[in-house]
Amino acid sequence: MLTSIDNQSDYSESEKWKEEKPLSEIISVVTGATRGAGKAISFVLGEAGSTVYVTGRTSGNHPGSNNLSWTVEDTAAEVTSRGGEGIPRRCDHTKDDDIRELFARVKKQQGHLDVLVNNVWGGYTPYEEHNDWFSHPLWEQSMERWEGMFTAGVRAHMVSNMYGIPLLFKTNGLIVSTSYWNRGEYLGLLFYDMAKCSINRMAFGSGKELQGEGITAVSISPGWMRVEKMYGKVRKDKLEAIESPEYLGRVILALALDKNRIQMSGKT
Repeated sequence: MLTSIDNQSDYSESEKWKEEKPLSEIISVVTGATRGAGKAISFVLGEAGSTVYVTGRTSGNHPGSNNLSWTVEDTAAEVTSRGGEGIPRRCDHTKDDDIRELFARVKKQQGHLDVLVNNVWGGYTPYEEHNDWFSHPLWEQSMERWEGMFTAGVRAHMVSNMYGIPLLFKTNGLIVSTSYWNRGEYLGLLFYDMAKCSINRMAFGSGKELQGEGITAVSISPGWMRVEKMYGKVRKDKLEAIESPEYLGRVILALALDKNRIQMSGKT
């Protein structure tokens, strides 16, 4: 178990994983890993020695939204450079066949899976250029936003669980879904509130269904993170106060190393 990194004096102790590579025999899948939280989580797992399958729609032959140049191949290469083994896999998580093929490949190449991180989220992609959409009430929203949050978000997590869980039985594996939780308070937009609550409830229900199977399912709410889309939109002093997305990766790493993590299964 990693020591606390909330205290700066503990930080060097907590970074021993970079030398010890405690995940050197661990197979991970991180969905939605071309940028943001997924990319950072992949980097940290790679630093700990994991073989990481990184997924996303943006690859060398398939440019992403907003002309962003980072690809699944780039993420995988950085995972490898940090000490793990990065394996890129282009996957459109709105397509069940793509998800099924992803896990079929993991099974064929590895025979099992240890860590599944459900991070893919299409909830912002269709309308990133409309920065004020969150301030509009339900009756002024578009169902395109629903599709982004539920088809490329909630449903994508569910389908990955369906195909990923059979590979986790052999390893008493870990399922983590990145989400948001505000202690039961309304999140300010009905679609968004419903989607995030659904992901959290999925962790709760998965914990119930997997009870006695040895697999841990949790949802993690990191709050605001210093991801690419924040740059240029948030004042520098505010940006510096927001946590690095690699901190979220270290939380997931700590869970992967925690022999008592099953006690947290079903929780957000």
